[in-house]
Amino acid sequence: MNPVAVHRVSFECVSRFSLIHRESGDGFYGRRIVNSRGRNRPIRRQHVVMARLITSADSFEVGRLIGSYGFMNVTSYSGLQSGSDFEYTSDDIGRLKAQDIGEGGVKIRLYEGRISQGPFRGTPIVFKVYPGQRAGGVEADMMAANELNAHSFLQSKSLPANMLLIVGGFETKFGEQWLAFRDGGKDSAADYSRIASEKTTRARSQGVWNPYEKEQMMKRRRNFVIKILQGAMKGLAFMHDNDRLHQSLGPSSIVLNTPAEREAIYLIPRLRDLAFSVDISPSCLQDGAISGSLSEQLWRRATASGAFTVFEKRAFGIADDIYEAGLLLAYLAFVPFCEAGVMDSLSIQRLLENTFRLDIDAVREYCLADERLEEAVKFLDLGDRAGWELLQAMLNADYRKRPVAEAVLSHRFLNGVY
Repeated sequence: MNPVAVHRVSFECVSRFSLIHRESGDGFYGRRIVNSRGRNRPIRRQHVVMARLITSADSFEVGRLIGSYGFMNVTSYSGLQSGSDFEYTSDDIGRLKAQDIGEGGVKIRLYEGRISQGPFRGTPIVFKVYPGQRAGGVEADMMAANELNAHSFLQSKSLPANMLLIVGGFETKFGEQWLAFRDGGKDSAADYSRIASEKTTRARSQGVWNPYEKEQMMKRRRNFVIKILQGAMKGLAFMHDNDRLHQSLGPSSIVLNTPAEREAIYLIPRLRDLAFSVDISPSCLQDGAISGSLSEQLWRRATASGAFTVFEKRAFGIADDIYEAGLLLAYLAFVPFCEAGVMDSLSIQRLLENTFRLDIDAVREYCLADERLEEAVKFLDLGDRAGWELLQAMLNADYRKRPVAEAVLSHRFLNGVY
């Protein structure tokens, strides 16, 4: 049986901030993926309609290797610290947890490509390649199947511009799962943030920074980051409206059609990386799908937080995505506005969760004392500290008090209504 055949599964292997490593290549060389003794098997249809997906390897050509993924996932959760410095009521237990983060074993490669046959011939695509069971274990096959299932289901709805479009996929004789996506851009929000921080470093290294030029650059940067956040939240709102969790939301899971701040008017951020997406439809939860081994930690945390019924678990899952979106907001508020190396995803998360225990007012006071974080503070201070206000709401220790995606989108910080 084809191990990548679509089936309904749930995952809870959170990729807070997956890293992309750029690699050099020889450019597009048009190497055709051809069938070998009939072993290149097309992905089959079970639970979703896939008539429009291209499932023949002969219909694609592969270009250069453009990058690779290393997923960071939550491996365990430990309880709150106790002692004279920390006082919590019994209601806090289970709502706030300290996270132990480890790197997952599944390594994913990205290739340029194009469709070589049919009415969409010449369409540029990006291949996402999951290793076979020998290299990635059964988890890699399950991740590929889940990503295909999630995208196919969502594409049966009125897909917004802020979701990456899957066009097909197949399995090779080596057991690798190749998923083909419409090319929505080569750069992620993580790549943009790195580029922006490097620009800041170069500007400051040149000595005196013209105040006017600095303010104009920061104004463009604020606008660009806001547009990234708006696009990400529109995609997340669409997923939640259709009973799907993302569960892997981070700067590397948002692809940009341009990383140029001067081209913000053309920017379209798109959500990708749905390998850990979870079906939270009431029928799915009632059917016992929450008992899957890879979603076990998600639902265990839900139970620890007092979510016992189907609808409480659904609300917890949505709030968990919002928490990840809050960490994304923090990342985009700090990294692009600081010099290279000053802040990264893990240092931001530790600052918020471990050092200040999600006390955002205390985080702001700390940042005010560090001149390297000046522009990040100014950004979050817009609209009488509207950014800090939104960050506190999204990272609320009590999942019941976090806003839904639509409420985040309507917040004055993302709308410029100050």
